Amino acid sequence: MSKVMVSLPDDLLQRIDQEARERSMSRSALIAAAARRELARRDPEAVAAAIARSEKRFQAAGSFEAAELVRADRDVRR
Repeated sequence: MSKVMVSLPDDLLQRIDQEARERSMSRSALIAAAARRELARRDPEAVAAAIARSEKRFQAAGSFEAAELVRADRDVRR
């Protein structure tokens, strides 16, 4: 395992240490978990584009009654 040296503002380091204590984990483990989550996040522009595509599809679908859709799905399963 590699070691790195990073500079963090004092107030951020205090928050990290507090959170690590609350989660019963080391500072390094908390920072590693946060880095993994950040790296796994999708590109914000790609997410925005996907949302825009979904909104267009919903607009094209017109209005509908959710209860009717649920009943129809239930009837098909019987």
